[in-house]
Amino acid sequence: MSTSRTLMVPDGLAGERVDAGLSRLLGLSRTKVAELIDAGLVEVDGAVPARSTRLEPGAMIHVELPAEKPAAEVRPQIAEGMSLVHQDDDIVVVDKPVGVAAHPSPGWSGPTVLGHLAAAGVSIRTSGDPERQGIVSRLDVGTSGLMVVARTEQAYTTLKDAFRAREVGKVYHALCQGTPAQAAGTIDAAIGRNPQHDFKFAVRQDGKPSITHYRTLEELSVATLLRVQLETGRTHQIRVHFSALHHPLVGDPFYGADPTLAERLGLVRQWLHAMELTFIHPATGREVTFTSQYPADLQQALDRLRAVASGA
Repeated sequence: MSTSRTLMVPDGLAGERVDAGLSRLLGLSRTKVAELIDAGLVEVDGAVPARSTRLEPGAMIHVELPAEKPAAEVRPQIAEGMSLVHQDDDIVVVDKPVGVAAHPSPGWSGPTVLGHLAAAGVSIRTSGDPERQGIVSRLDVGTSGLMVVARTEQAYTTLKDAFRAREVGKVYHALCQGTPAQAAGTIDAAIGRNPQHDFKFAVRQDGKPSITHYRTLEELSVATLLRVQLETGRTHQIRVHFSALHHPLVGDPFYGADPTLAERLGLVRQWLHAMELTFIHPATGREVTFTSQYPADLQQALDRLRAVASGA
């Protein structure tokens, strides 16, 4: 159930932007206030303002505050197929299987990386939301591969800054339909939410800058195995970029792949795996690299394609 608040603009906030002034009045983050304004839940003297509207002293602000969703709880639960690639006092690197979320979230009842670490006795001692402690970068539920989780506050801050500054090497292997026109290249196309579909993203002029580098590893009869390196880390970035090139990832009908091909290969998810992570260790200051192998379902699909390509 939502709650309502009506406030008078004090003289001290005269001339402030609505988002900045209301943030101070309510003690909420400016981002949260901006979300309320965009959702039409804020009125100034009976009219819905823009974020940049300037406040006048004595104006009446009415705000509808949606009920807060209860925080998701980290439940200790071993995730089948999860492996710990590296563990020390500051970080832990996991090889995440498909079907495992990075952290708990409302509506998700399946296994999570943090739940697995809790069940395995790996402690995480960082600030922030309890259900996301230590998470500096995540993989989608439907994507497998390497993830690093910070165990200490220093490691968390250092790694978060490194990901933000694009100083972490993230290499994926992906299998796309068909053969891209260029054997290697860079896709520089902004990504934003798809206005026609919930939970889907698209190349959009008003999206966030997104850069993907790729090169061909192997050409097969109906698909191409690629080495993909991310410069940015947008949600669904690789899937969206290759879909925009009209070479969607094999097994990804959500972004335009042929479902019959996935069925022939025994795939029930996109062929995409986080193969390599390279970063400066937050405690030692030395560069470290961790690598992974293809999981069984992706290897089997690749073997079947190779058999077809060779005429076996």
